[in-house]
Amino acid sequence: MSCLDTIHSYAFRSLGYGERLLPREGFDLCQHVTLIGSGLILNVYFAIVALAAGFILATALAVGKTSRHALIRKPCEWFIFLFRGSPLFIQFFVAYQLLVMLPRAGITVPLGLFELTLNTNWITRAWAGAAIVLFLNTSAYTAEIFVGALRTVPRGDMEAAAAYGFTGWRRFRRIQWPTMMRLAWPAYTNEAIFLLHATTLVFFSGFPAFQQRGDALYYASYFAGKTFNPFIAYPIVAVYFIILTLFITWVFGLVGRYLNRHLPTNERQRRRPRLLPQIIR
Repeated sequence: MSCLDTIHSYAFRSLGYGERLLPREGFDLCQHVTLIGSGLILNVYFAIVALAAGFILATALAVGKTSRHALIRKPCEWFIFLFRGSPLFIQFFVAYQLLVMLPRAGITVPLGLFELTLNTNWITRAWAGAAIVLFLNTSAYTAEIFVGALRTVPRGDMEAAAAYGFTGWRRFRRIQWPTMMRLAWPAYTNEAIFLLHATTLVFFSGFPAFQQRGDALYYASYFAGKTFNPFIAYPIVAVYFIILTLFITWVFGLVGRYLNRHLPTNERQRRRPRLLPQIIR
């Protein structure tokens, strides 16, 4: 099988397209790169889903933790403490054990005139259960980042907002939230990178790979076990993640520069002459 045939057969295998069985012989470099790259699609999926959903929940948790009402503040503090205080691997294990206990036939919800049966088979698979755990975990860490940013919003900005009559939701949307994003973005970039790396723990969790459709580390472990040589497969995984890390750093850097577009940059300061003629002054 040529390299082009290998790419055609295994490039999207983690999504269910291509050859059903894994390669049994050859194990050349093209197979390594193609299959591990196919599994990387799931890692990117976990990261995108967890970041997108976690960003929304983290904002709500940050606002709740800074609330004056104890009934709102305390649950947010407990949630953040629980997921930041326990290891991610333990969270995977506990979540899988709890989700397996759900009835196989589904959960029946009585709605008066009729009953609604919710299927629960899908939630124990890696693409769903592991994504939920990563979503809850990154929500807690991101919320703590946002809480620190909310507490460091300049007091002058809040006083200016009050002077203009901004209160409640309008003040948060126009003043607090943009400032919070600008202050928290460097730390949130690190959290996005850490979350991407944390997706490799899905392989070690109890969530099974449905029909051998695993992540990058799943295929790397397969090749390492077949060839008894881990010094090819695992470095390929590392190179893939380094490339993704550079891409995340670049994208988040663009967003960070957009958030700080109103601030003077060092480049602009260098362009400004230090001594101006008296006529210009």
